[in-house]
Amino acid sequence: MAHAPNQDPAADILADPYAVYERLRGTAPVHRIAGTDGRPAWLVTRYEDVREALGNPLLSLDKSHALPGNYKGLALPPALDANLLNMDPPDHTRIRRLVVRAFTPRRVEQLRVPIRQTADRLLDALGPHGSTDLITAYAAPLPITVICDLLGVPDEHRRDFRSWTDVLVTPDPEKPQAVKEAAVAMLGFLTQLLADKRKEPADDLLSDLIAVREEGDRLTEDELMSLAFLILFAGYENTVQLIGNAVLALLQHPEQLAALRADPARLPAAVEEIARYEGPALLAIRRFPLEDVTIGDVTVPAGETVLLSLSAANRDPHRFPDADRFDLGRDASGHLALGHGIHYCLGAPLARLETEIALSALLERFPDLALATGPDDLRWRPSLRARGLLALPVTY
Repeated sequence: MAHAPNQDPAADILADPYAVYERLRGTAPVHRIAGTDGRPAWLVTRYEDVREALGNPLLSLDKSHALPGNYKGLALPPALDANLLNMDPPDHTRIRRLVVRAFTPRRVEQLRVPIRQTADRLLDALGPHGSTDLITAYAAPLPITVICDLLGVPDEHRRDFRSWTDVLVTPDPEKPQAVKEAAVAMLGFLTQLLADKRKEPADDLLSDLIAVREEGDRLTEDELMSLAFLILFAGYENTVQLIGNAVLALLQHPEQLAALRADPARLPAAVEEIARYEGPALLAIRRFPLEDVTIGDVTVPAGETVLLSLSAANRDPHRFPDADRFDLGRDASGHLALGHGIHYCLGAPLARLETEIALSALLERFPDLALATGPDDLRWRPSLRARGLLALPVTY
């Protein structure tokens, strides 16, 4: 089958992703674009194709299957690079099974009260009225505190964790060395943290991951290191974006916000619609076909980069009628904002809980919360992968 016509909408996606995705969905199932690193990639935008591809075992996450010169990824030390986002079965199956034994629903639920306490403390610091950037003051410090509590990171190192993660989330092309320096610094810190937890285990996830075993199997030092990195990196990044996007969507749709204020019991369902409508990731982690694979009516050669657009799939009107409408009454189940299949987001329950509590605390505290800028002045992360605000100016 012939390939899709050559297109390069990368710059347009940065400017207005949903308008571009609407056009791409309507013209072909798969499009040739310049990927997140500037190299050619195949972009998949329709819901059924994306969902099927997320579960296709012929699409590997292991970049060793990429064609030479096709994909390099972040310049991470090997101990951080060998994580679940770069791994296929059976290694992925084994490590995820061990992690699930430690990262239990009970441990997530235990965080409910501390999350609310952190949210209240951050809102207390804002005072009863004023103006602020809600990303800097609330959406970012809340998840980093929760993740550091979860892992058992001492208070005095949390500012460093946030700065390292910010560098890795949005690398500055003019400072290529900064990514390497941040990764090396994080590796050094995690090495010491693991050593400390081995000597003095505590009631935290990192201590549990060190101790967990199944039928004599346990996590190696590098596996522990990469897991700690992944939990920190993904747990922080995705939740900051989901909280920020949630507040923006509600403030831009006052009738939906009023309905939610009138019935706070709708919050869990509201978080699902928010994730569908304005999820934290435009793209899933890139895939590499182990052999030539047909997606839609396009054959993608083995080893080339496949980008699955979660946000385009979630706005596909064939799956979600009137998909560009934000509607808290919608059944948003089946959305792909947090993935699908064996690589479904491990931290999804925690991200949902944090977002639900963050919104509940914020809306209770500030009944007159409002945007302090027009939609054209909002600044989004300059990323083809992540969907998040750099700042969210509000008054309260």
